[in-house]
Amino acid sequence: MLQVCGVSSIEALFADIPASLRTASFNLPPGRTEQEITGTAAAWISHTAVHSRSFIGAGYYDHFIPAAVDALANRSEFVTAYTPYQPECAQGTLQALFEYQTAICRLTGMDAANASLYDGGSALAEAGMMALRITKRNKVVVTGDVNPLHRRILETYFRTLGSDVVTVPAKNHAPDLAALAAAIDDKTAAVLVQNPDFYGGIHDFAPLADLAHKTGALLVMSCYPIALGMLKTPAEHGADIAVGDGQSLGNPLSFGGPYLGYIATRRQYIRQLPGRIIGETVDTQGRRGFVLTLQAREQHIRREKATSNICSNQSLCALRAVIYLSLLGKQGFVELAERLYRTTAYARQQFQAAGFPLPQTGPVFNEFVVTLPRPAARVVSRLHLVSQLSVGLPLAALSAGTEHNLLVSFTEQHDRADIDTLIAALAEQAAKA
Repeated sequence: MLQVCGVSSIEALFADIPASLRTASFNLPPGRTEQEITGTAAAWISHTAVHSRSFIGAGYYDHFIPAAVDALANRSEFVTAYTPYQPECAQGTLQALFEYQTAICRLTGMDAANASLYDGGSALAEAGMMALRITKRNKVVVTGDVNPLHRRILETYFRTLGSDVVTVPAKNHAPDLAALAAAIDDKTAAVLVQNPDFYGGIHDFAPLADLAHKTGALLVMSCYPIALGMLKTPAEHGADIAVGDGQSLGNPLSFGGPYLGYIATRRQYIRQLPGRIIGETVDTQGRRGFVLTLQAREQHIRREKATSNICSNQSLCALRAVIYLSLLGKQGFVELAERLYRTTAYARQQFQAAGFPLPQTGPVFNEFVVTLPRPAARVVSRLHLVSQLSVGLPLAALSAGTEHNLLVSFTEQHDRADIDTLIAALAEQAAKA
């Protein structure tokens, strides 16, 4: 900018203003990130000294959302748009969804994605239904470390279909691969796994994919999308269908929703995807355009031929996701994933140094289980009352024999001081046991 103006410095640029009228100093500190500036400004205007932080994850995460996501997604052209029943008249909406599908394919390594689903749970259930149609079988096997809320949705879907869901319990908060292998037979349509799993553990499912494929079954993998910035993609694991919850992609925590689910698959199964798929074409004058390529839903075709009774998709949430991914870019997305991994590694080291047992022995991504000397639910309730800290998710409500186990989660919103505060608060409660 100074070169274009033909001056050598900021001071020279404002030299025509008398020194007595210049009140600003140009001796500025180094640039800071939007997140740092936003946090500093929030601290300046805050009317309370309480430093509130949440360490609850379990599938839904508090990420920093750049201001540009709200600025763009809240434009009236987007927030007032409805389902494109005349899609050729909604080119902006179709292009945004096409770009979203492209981003999901690049994240997962898959060939095709639809325009989004309601949430991660419905995406898992729809993937299971896809497997039934593809294999003409009537049973799926799911590991017990898949998100329990998503498993309940899957079971509800399959109960109405008269199909079977066989759940293989987790072992030490990790998938029991030997038990999974034993549960797969010639009636199995798909094996459903999660990476990172519900407890944050990272796994290699390539051997399981090989085993499933040998029996004619598919592998469905649910993934936390931010983790795909540094972990192997579902395609690299050998998965046939990739699903997950897209809340962490530019969508705020909002009392359970609205969020979005993503689903992607290999090219040969594209006609079994539920909902709508946006395609790219050219018009009679060779101009780029977008169309609803496939509309395998009952609002467009006969009910008995529809792949699903899903009647729409989460267009606005999907738009936020693609804006968020575009703002971060490839390198920024990788850096975000690595930051979460490093932050969690620091937290794990500090918990161990403080004497807290950690039952997981394998690698974790951004959350893990901590064993407390007192029932976790009592500790959580007490700390929220006295310090405004939401220290994690007690696991007793999800599985028996885990009354003392707490699931803690970390994102880029947490720094080392936050982690040290969390551990000190838990250690103080432990001393009262």
